[in-house]
Amino acid sequence: MVQLIVGKKGKGKTKCLLDKVNAEVKNILGNIVFLDKNTKHMYELNNKIRLIVAPEFMVSNADEFIGFISGIISQDHDLQQMYFDSFLKIANLEGKDITQTIEKLDKLSEKFNVDFVLSVSMDEQELPEEVKSKVVISL
Repeated sequence: MVQLIVGKKGKGKTKCLLDKVNAEVKNILGNIVFLDKNTKHMYELNNKIRLIVAPEFMVSNADEFIGFISGIISQDHDLQQMYFDSFLKIANLEGKDITQTIEKLDKLSEKFNVDFVLSVSMDEQELPEEVKSKVVISL
């Protein structure tokens, strides 16, 4: 399952994402990974959550991002959830169509039973029609 938390920059998406991940860590048995663009929120995350700073891995386009995510999944058979803060930035999708990348995440989710929660810096109206059904929070 892929879920989107959407809204313009500065609307509180990161806080929603952090609240959600910290609540979930108490309810699930598997592992959780949180991808971010820097370590700014490291101390706001429960210590059971693995923080990965995506830019350190020099991902330069959406296909490389999917490969990067696939690599993380392949190395952790207990992985249950992944959270992406600043999704457009870490996946190099700013100003680009996100539909294909979301579809690939959906397929990975289905195949490997990993849920994805993404914060996307766009208004719900700006989203492609194909992904609007995945919005869980619109700010």
